[in-house]
Amino acid sequence: MSQTLRVETHDTHVRATLDRPAKRNAIDRELIDALHALCAELERDPRTLILTGAGGTFAAGADIAQLRERRAADAREGINTHCFARVRALPMPVIAVVDGYALGGGAELAYAADIRIGTPRLRIGNPETGLGIIAAAGATWRLREIVGEPLAAEILLAGRVLEADEALAVGLVTRVLEPAQAVEEAERIAARIAALDPAATQATKRALLAPRDAHPAIDLEEQAVLFDSPEKERRMTAFLERRRTT
Repeated sequence: MSQTLRVETHDTHVRATLDRPAKRNAIDRELIDALHALCAELERDPRTLILTGAGGTFAAGADIAQLRERRAADAREGINTHCFARVRALPMPVIAVVDGYALGGGAELAYAADIRIGTPRLRIGNPETGLGIIAAAGATWRLREIVGEPLAAEILLAGRVLEADEALAVGLVTRVLEPAQAVEEAERIAARIAALDPAATQATKRALLAPRDAHPAIDLEEQAVLFDSPEKERRMTAFLERRRTT
């Protein structure tokens, strides 16, 4: 695994830490390649993923030195876009612990998570237009789904950066905790997920990510598969037996 992404495997989850603290974890091509490699592993062996950043910063943006050298063909390649889409589509949940700055590409990586936990020093937004580009790695569609179009427009068009209390108020993060507590909470959530049926969790995530016009058909098909699963039978039987003894 790349030195820019530190990966730790635990019983209930995998934790991946963006580890370029001298560059405030700026997202460069090496880090993107490392995220792709991690996604390949989690696609083969689905686990909950916790994303964090080293040194008190989640990711202060994309690597500007690399971005400055990219041209039209690089834009159409969608280097960050396809990587973050792959993170978003991972079979099991992705939890981002967003500490400190999450700007530009760093914010877009956070938007790709299913669950986001902030810290009091969180600063999150998309200042790309000030650099002569747009937020093209997911912000223009994911952000409005998370916070609504009016606020997304102000963040994307006017470069507004949200602080922790603002991000919590609009649901961009679900909790604001001190950094160590935020990681512990992410691990508690991962442990809760690990106690659930993985097949049902993965089916729920697929349904959540499906477009509106795919419902309710996708829900019914996913449920049909689960209704015939031995695990559903086992878990429901155990539930009924517990209820009879209480």
